[in-house]
Amino acid sequence: MADEFEFDLEGFEADLDATLENGRKAFIGTYKDELNALSGLSKKEIDAISPGIDDLQKYDELITVVKEASRVNLEQAALKAQIVKLGDIAVTIAKRVPTLAAILRA
Repeated sequence: MADEFEFDLEGFEADLDATLENGRKAFIGTYKDELNALSGLSKKEIDAISPGIDDLQKYDELITVVKEASRVNLEQAALKAQIVKLGDIAVTIAKRVPTLAAILRA
């Protein structure tokens, strides 16, 4: 009986290359400093906001939003709206980065 699932290594590598390229663009984009500051937050700092898995999931979602915003040079008002959509935990985490806090206050 043949495997029902055949792993597509070439497709995986193509997807991985695209993801890595998008990540590279994000770290040189509009919000690169904010992205670096978010990436520098410790687990202890994040857990202080809301212990448990929810805070780590929201932290990951927040980084994804800021990466994409940076990659496409999203306007600050649009970035603010996307962060707010993530909910209170993400907003609280974002406020740990002074420039994101300023965007959220605007």
